[in-house]
Amino acid sequence: MTINNGREALKRILILEDNQDILEMLTEWLTSIGYEVAAYHSVTDIVSLVEENRPDLIMLDYLLGGINGGEYCSQLKKNPKTKHIPIIMLSAHQRVIDSLGHYGWDAFVAKPFDLEELAQQINTLIYK
Repeated sequence: MTINNGREALKRILILEDNQDILEMLTEWLTSIGYEVAAYHSVTDIVSLVEENRPDLIMLDYLLGGINGGEYCSQLKKNPKTKHIPIIMLSAHQRVIDSLGHYGWDAFVAKPFDLEELAQQINTLIYK
């Protein structure tokens, strides 16, 4: 499945995921279907990282080595320079997230995820 048809600049996706295997798999897969990917295991300042990379979409893991990815999402959605960027929250702990509340993400994808469903979410958010 190729999403980018070569008629426009590659759309950029920023991934913040602390599991190296998932990070590598997502990077390879997204690159193979026509996206430019900026992948990170950790970050100290999410807003600066996003401003530097200027992604069209962000994928955040909810649990990042003890750090709440939801808080990063909230910071981005409250910032006037980054609030417009769609965010997909990834987590294997959907019940926990349901009980903790919503941090402003645009879509939630449960792990393990189906790549076709994830591609549809990405496509919907980037090309809406």
